[in-house]
Amino acid sequence: MDELQIQYAIDTFFLLFASVLIILMVPGFAMLEAGLVRTKNVVAVLTGNVMLYAITSFVFLLWGYNVMFGGNGFFLSGVVVEGYSPYAYFFFQMAFVGKTVSIMSGGVSERIRILPFMIFAVLMSGFIYPVVGSFIWGGGFLKDVHDLAGSTVIHSVGGWALLAGILVLGARRGKYTKEGHVRPIPASNIPLVTLGGLLLWIGWFGFNGGSAFHISTKEAADLVGLIILNTNTAGLTGAISAAAIIYLQYKKLDITMILNGALGGLVAITASADVVGLWQPIFIGAIGGALVVFAIPLFDKLRIDDPVGALSVHLVNGIWGTIAVALFADFSLLTQLKGIAIVGLFTFPLSYLAFVIIKKVVGLRSDEEHEYVGLDLEECGLEGYPEFVKSKV
Repeated sequence: MDELQIQYAIDTFFLLFASVLIILMVPGFAMLEAGLVRTKNVVAVLTGNVMLYAITSFVFLLWGYNVMFGGNGFFLSGVVVEGYSPYAYFFFQMAFVGKTVSIMSGGVSERIRILPFMIFAVLMSGFIYPVVGSFIWGGGFLKDVHDLAGSTVIHSVGGWALLAGILVLGARRGKYTKEGHVRPIPASNIPLVTLGGLLLWIGWFGFNGGSAFHISTKEAADLVGLIILNTNTAGLTGAISAAAIIYLQYKKLDITMILNGALGGLVAITASADVVGLWQPIFIGAIGGALVVFAIPLFDKLRIDDPVGALSVHLVNGIWGTIAVALFADFSLLTQLKGIAIVGLFTFPLSYLAFVIIKKVVGLRSDEEHEYVGLDLEECGLEGYPEFVKSKV
């Protein structure tokens, strides 16, 4: 085996390994969301996450990948890949696509029906996400926007679509009083929330590290190491920042907010982990964690009901992370802002229209009686905790 073949094999294995880490985020999202919703909706959330992974991956295999990278027809036809296996490259990109919709699933939970949401998942994985990806990663007119692993392409896209979905769906029954007060709905299983958050954190090392694509030379290996180290640093400071602010506000340490702060830091560094040094992620992540803490109550004041804080983590920090590239590295702020604006103007109206059409044609939200009893029985015919006495509020 010559040197090029060895490098080909090493880089192919690297992509496959990174892909597996990213797919580990599927149970991460599932556990995080299952822990944050009420017990009567746990099975519906888990079922939605499994179906999202299956459907979005399959649609991306059929045609979404070709839309994103300039192929033709179906499957992997016409996409040119060099330096590693084209099948490994596809598998890596396929691992990404489901995350865009998984970002949304927690934010619309406890009132959306599963099958209509899967219809939207087909649109997201077959058109919206691949088209945005083609703008930036596929050599399109936004190719100068620096977005290593998708602060905009994945997190902001999922966030804009989620915002559209929440506005069409409306808030959960009883979340906001007539007087304008916010009724807290506590998480049902804090250990699951913690497990899910930490699984997502681990998966992020494949998410960002794998986006270097190569590891078979000294320079490439050093870059991968830097990306993963910077990713972890931003997660650390996001958690610390969120914890400090929460403690100063309430003299309590809220683990759900700390984990969301960590995830906010991880989203924020996703665009720039390859182009900053060791100190910049400290500030990028800390600001990301702070943004989560302040954005969650802001969305509640606006009566935008997001049960898991996904808008604050993914949309707000997707925007911040893309801006941070220009603030902490040598890139054009105007170019980064243009990318943010165009992606938002493309994704939000299209998603809003899609949700409105789905709502009118097949229905989108569970009826009031089933929402009261819980979506588990209506949608799935079984309960996550059948031996527990549940609150039906």
